[in-house]
Amino acid sequence: MGEAQHGGQFRPLEDGDPKVVASYRLAARLGSGGMGTVYLSYTPGGHPIALKTIRPELGEDPEFRRRFRQEVKAAQRVQGLYTAPVIDYDTEGTQPWLATAYVPGPSLHSAIAEHGALPVSSVLLLLAGVAEALKVIHAAGIVHRDLKPANVLLAADGPRVIDFGIARAADATALTGTGVSIGTPAFMSPEQAAGKPVTPKSDVFALGQVAAYAARGTGAYGDGPSHAVLYRIVHEEPDLSGLPGELGFIARCLAKDPDGRPSPAEVISLCQDASPTQLRQSGSWLPAPIGADITQRTSASAELLAARAKASEAPTAAQEHEDGLYGVRAVEGGVAGGGEHEHRAEREDIARAGHAA
Repeated sequence: MGEAQHGGQFRPLEDGDPKVVASYRLAARLGSGGMGTVYLSYTPGGHPIALKTIRPELGEDPEFRRRFRQEVKAAQRVQGLYTAPVIDYDTEGTQPWLATAYVPGPSLHSAIAEHGALPVSSVLLLLAGVAEALKVIHAAGIVHRDLKPANVLLAADGPRVIDFGIARAADATALTGTGVSIGTPAFMSPEQAAGKPVTPKSDVFALGQVAAYAARGTGAYGDGPSHAVLYRIVHEEPDLSGLPGELGFIARCLAKDPDGRPSPAEVISLCQDASPTQLRQSGSWLPAPIGADITQRTSASAELLAARAKASEAPTAAQEHEDGLYGVRAVEGGVAGGGEHEHRAEREDIARAGHAA
């Protein structure tokens, strides 16, 4: 589900969206992609989560189910500072889903698109943080397979890598027959583009691509049709023109031979060597406009939760009767919606929160 914009603005639920998944009442739509849809919800204690529902056709594929079950169990072992931890999941229901901690920040992709390339100091902290995330992901036996700017979220205290391992569950299943590619061409490794086995070193190549994109504002292999980009990745050298000298080591991550790429631990050391001061993640590691965006998104999530709580405190008699007839009810892992009055109020709350975000 890498295409989903977890860090995007809130949008009201659409007519075909569920209102409840298991015990989680959905508050807003965060995004959608080739593997499913991502929603904003809250734990009983009020902590925001990103709940991802899997496309129905994938849920019907036994091989996808088997791999998704394996990857979710492995992902539970990933407890790094720079990953979004798994909070809850259902791999056996009619529609599989996975809930992770919600990160109230933009994706690297949207931040670069809106604000331009990052300064060297931010890139070094980004690169070191994502490399640390890869260390714990690989230690859990997972290869990300789809590391890209849309799967790196920018939080106040450092980057967060999301959707690790989920792409493997979809590989060689029904999804590959629907015209949806596994992985993103511009950030694939040469071996992945050539259909060869993917290893942790493939993620390091993608890491180099992500770093070049953050530092230059464009990918190292250009734009254009997917087949043209993949050809350049396999056969040509990366375009690193304009890359600051301190970041020259990124070229090592983009070696055609996987054995020529550094490990995530070596990448962290290279970042430390390139930094004039000791690397320290803090609330000011990003340019001010991106920091302000993070603050606004955090406030919007809190405001939406408060508005929903206030709306549920004193329902009118008419609402209570309506809820009794049409209230939210769980059905086979799916949902049915509440009254129109409640839905209209929720849409207004989400519109206000989304505008603030």
